[in-house]
Order: sequence, then C-alpha cells, then structure tokens
Amino acid sequence: MHRFLPLTLIASTLTVFAEPPVLAHPIESKAEARASNAVEAKPAPAAKVAKATPKPTPTPKKSDEVSETERLTKESALISARAKRATAELHAELEQMKAEKGLLTEKLALEDLKRKQGSIKARRKFEMQQEKLTRAASLAKAQADKLSSELKARQVEWLLKTAKLEAEIKAIEVVSARASYADADPTYLQNPLTKDGTLVISDRRISLNGPIAGSTADHVTTRINYFNNKNSKLPIFIVIDDSPGGSVMSGYRILKSMEGSKAPIHVVVKSFAASMAATILTLAEESYAYPNAVILHHQISSRITYANLNITEQKELHDESQKWWKRLAGPVAKKMGVSTEDFIKQMYENSSSGDWTEFADEAKRLKWVNNVVTSIHETALLKNPDAKRATPSAPTRASHGLVEEIDENGRPVMYLPHSNPRDYYFLYNPDSYYRVR
Repeated sequence: MHRFLPLTLIASTLTVFAEPPVLAHPIESKAEARASNAVEAKPAPAAKVAKATPKPTPTPKKSDEVSETERLTKESALISARAKRATAELHAELEQMKAEKGLLTEKLALEDLKRKQGSIKARRKFEMQQEKLTRAASLAKAQADKLSSELKARQVEWLLKTAKLEAEIKAIEVVSARASYADADPTYLQNPLTKDGTLVISDRRISLNGPIAGSTADHVTTRINYFNNKNSKLPIFIVIDDSPGGSVMSGYRILKSMEGSKAPIHVVVKSFAASMAATILTLAEESYAYPNAVILHHQISSRITYANLNITEQKELHDESQKWWKRLAGPVAKKMGVSTEDFIKQMYENSSSGDWTEFADEAKRLKWVNNVVTSIHETALLKNPDAKRATPSAPTRASHGLVEEIDENGRPVMYLPHSNPRDYYFLYNPDSYYRVR
C-alpha cells in the first residue's frame, strides 16, 4: 500500500529542491581557512578573557595551500554528489508521488464515475418508478373517474326513479286529498227551510256546544261579526248539538250580538238545549229543531258558584238573581204569552224539580222554537270527516275550550272557569258533571 504525502509537503519539497544549493567558492586564502578552522576548533569561551597581545600571523607555505584547496575541492564534490543524490531521491520520490497522485486521481475519477453511474442508475430507477407510479396513478384516476361517472349515472338514474316515484306518490296523495272533498259548493238560501221540511245550512255556520263560558261567547260573537262583514243579507246559522247552558253574562253577550246582527240569525238545535242555551234558542228570531230534540227551561240556580252564605248575602244573591231572571226569563215568558210568575208556576207543574223539559214538537206549541224540521242539509260539509282523525287519546275540547278530567273518585268531570262576581251559571247540571273549583 502506497504512502501518500500531503500535497502541501510535496509542494514545499519541490520548492526546496527546485534549485541546487549555492556552494562556497573552492579557493580561499590560507589565512581565512585557518581562521575558519580556528573558529570551528576553538569556540569562544563564555567567560571574560584577558586581552592577549596579538602575535604575528605566520605566512603559510605553498604546499599547505594546495592541500587545503584539494580538501575543499573534495568536500565540494562530496557535497555536490550528496546534493545530486538527495535531488535524485527527491525527484524519484516526486515521481512516485506524481504516480501515486495520478493513481489517486484515477481512483477518484473512477469513484466519481461510479458515483455518477450509480446516481444515473438511481435516477433512471427513480424515473422508472416515478413513471410507473404516474402510470398507476393515471390508471387509478381513470378508474376512479370511470367509477365516479358510473356512480353519478346511477345517482342520476336513482334520482330520476325517486323523483318519478315521489311524483306518483304525490299524485296519489293529491288524488286522495281531492277525493276527500265533495264535488259541490255550499248552498246559500235567503229562506233556508224548504217546502218539504228540510233545513239547508250553508258554510255561514257557528257551532255552539258544551257549557257556555267566556270563550264560547268569543267564539260565537266574532264569527257573527265576520259573516256580517262578508255579507249582511245571507243567514247565519248557530247550530247547537248539545249544550247544558252556562254563564249568564256570556249567554247575554251572544244574545246581544244576535240582536245587533244585520244578517238574520237562525238558531238550530239537533239534540239538547238547556237553561241558557234554551234561552238563546227561544229568543232567536228564527229557530229550528229536530222533532225529538229536547229543550229545557228552569230557574236560575246559584248552587255551583256560591256556598257558605249568611242571611244578608243570601238576600243579596236572591235580589241579584231576580234581576237576571227578569232580564232573561221575562222575554221568554213574553214570547210564550205568559207572565214570569206563570212561567215559573208551569215549570213546577211539569216537573217537581222545576226543570221543564219538552220535545221540539211540543216546544213549538209553547213558542220555544219556531220550526220543527224533518231533515237538515249541511251543505258546508265538503271535506271527508275521516280524512284527518283526532288523536284518540286527546282530551275532549269544544268551542268553550274546557277539558274533561277525572276527579278523585274516578268520575268524569268538567271544571267550569271561575265566574265573574256578578255572574251566575244558568246551567242544567243534575249529576254535578260540571263543577267549579
């Protein structure tokens, strides 16, 4: 293995031996030679020496000068030979170093070439892999695009099918909804009672059912006003299916709204009208009832609202009740053609409780109702009642807004709203179904 010297040392060596050393001239004077030898042979002492008196230098002989010259010439030749030999060695070493440098350069060049070749090979391999990956990515993208296109096509196909099905469902629903409506229009007649005894009711219809409370009066009076504003000539129908009566003040509001209506008010009883509801029926200008509809008149009762009264309070309650009785029963008795006293007397003649009950055909004779009808045609019922059924578990609600509840004994009960201080419940309630908390 070759030993490589640093390039800096090689350059330094070359600089030293680039020029041969300058030798001293071979011929010197004997005196200089002797002086030189004396200097070399006897170095000056370090200690201080007393100055001696110089002796006269002897004159050298000619043979001595020749010997000295030969010696110097030999030394010079020896030095020159040594220098040549050293120079030759340096040149040889330099050549060796040049050769080693050339070899090193070649090795470096070879290694660089190998590295370059390896780099080229690696680059080619990388480029091939990259090209392969690019082709794979392009293929994957093409496949993804194809799948995406197929998916979009399927989605569009599915959307079209879904839209078609939804359109069909919508069409079925529309047809079904349309089938829930009758192919007719409400009938509006100035004289709604036909010759064959049929009452024709239009959509100008107001239901009055259950106990009469403040909310009931709101329900009826606002609709009377609305139908008057829409048409003040066509009849307005207040239809009572079943009402036990109720608040005196609320019922009186309904009566005054009926009196102030420009459009004629027609009150209809299909099943049962008692107390305040019977008063509304009897005092209507136009009234109708089925033959078996029951109508009940009785005196004002305060047992629902008041309790634990002293004598003075009872007298005040009695006087207040008498005032209301004159205002409500007076017009009814007048229509019947009797006094209020006779009206009360007949109540107890017909029933020991004072609850005077008559079917509609007999009530007509008593002028409680104007007309007994054989049938009623509800022309406003244009939508199928079964199209949207109420939730079976939902509480019973009517225009009065009250809710049927269960009391502590498990009996059904409907609690009436608290009446005003000057109000009375004019209500038929033999089984205490209606109560005040």
